[in-house]
Amino acid sequence: MIGDMISRIRKEKDINKSELGRRTNINVGHIAHIENEERNPSHRALKSICRALEVPYQPLMYTYDKVFTEEQKMNKMPEHISYNQILAVSSADSFMECPIDFPTASLALKVSDDSMAPKLEKGSYVFIEFNTPLENKDIGLFEYEGKVLIRRYVIRRDSLVLRADNKEFQDITLSEDSKYNIIGKILGTNTGLIF
Repeated sequence: MIGDMISRIRKEKDINKSELGRRTNINVGHIAHIENEERNPSHRALKSICRALEVPYQPLMYTYDKVFTEEQKMNKMPEHISYNQILAVSSADSFMECPIDFPTASLALKVSDDSMAPKLEKGSYVFIEFNTPLENKDIGLFEYEGKVLIRRYVIRRDSLVLRADNKEFQDITLSEDSKYNIIGKILGTNTGLIF
């Protein structure tokens, strides 16, 4: 996944592999291997690539050992994993022990509404792994039209849907033109529920 992301960013910034190699002092062949998912960059190389592409290091680091499936690529998921944004948090309650069941958790977030009830109750905490590809019916944290939402990612034959488990909340059907980002995958909760 990290190679897919580097390739996407490089192309969006209209930088060819030779130029990226020159800026990073990394062999063009090695860059090709990274972008083709044949090798992962070292942390030092990734930092150099991020500097050359003028993007923050940490969002790409979250993608380091993850892989897109063909279905995820077909549904254009790589285009909806953010590489230049970080989650802004207005306050923090405290630190929470990271459960051994969720060793890849990046953050514990308090659920702010009942959209995913009864599985995720308002006021409970969910453990999130940032920049993780989602499978059909996974629960994720999304940015959609300027709002941060917890929803179930549903793959239909002809569309993608962000679905609330609580039927009082409307489904969000995503189109080709929808602007959304996948912030991360919900791994579980502090109430012991595992998905």
